[in-house]
Amino acid sequence: MPGTRKLGRPTAHRRSMLRGQVTYLLENGSLKTTVTRAKELRSVTEKMITLGKKNTLAARRQALAFITKEDVVKKLFDVIAPSFEGRNGGYTRVLKLGQRRGDGAEMAIIELLKEEKKEKKSASKKPAAKKPAAKKAAAPAKKNLSEAEPEKEEKAEEVKDEVKEEVKEEVKDEVKEAPAEPTTEEQA
Repeated sequence: MPGTRKLGRPTAHRRSMLRGQVTYLLENGSLKTTVTRAKELRSVTEKMITLGKKNTLAARRQALAFITKEDVVKKLFDVIAPSFEGRNGGYTRVLKLGQRRGDGAEMAIIELLKEEKKEKKSASKKPAAKKPAAKKAAAPAKKNLSEAEPEKEEKAEEVKDEVKEEVKEEVKDEVKEAPAEPTTEEQA
């Protein structure tokens, strides 16, 4: 049930944090945070987008009461909500990144999905080209990713690869900087 996670904060602090994160997510399109925060943020963000789809004065005032920037509310009602007009929920996606280095918290990226109506229409008009059987067998199987969103899949893979590279570089730097510990033979 949404709203049941306390996130280790008092009510006022938690509400303020969620307001700031929803505003940032709607403004920039994606946000890197912990998995539990991302899951909580997802429900609140989707409620705001649903308000944007209503496009009434009352809905705009409700959004202004929660979102901290007026220009983000304008963007929500003029750009974001109309792009999700044909979709009933599921406006965001949470991609898990792995554990944070300092405390081991599970990290994730939450991002707004982008409607690709033009690509779906153009793809249905073009006849499907036959691929050789050898290429099909060589392609790796991906789980839980749809074929209609190859750009998003590539982006998610790139982000994961970048994070992995950063972690590897940090570990290498620490290994280089760490003083060599004397062995038991040298101590004796």
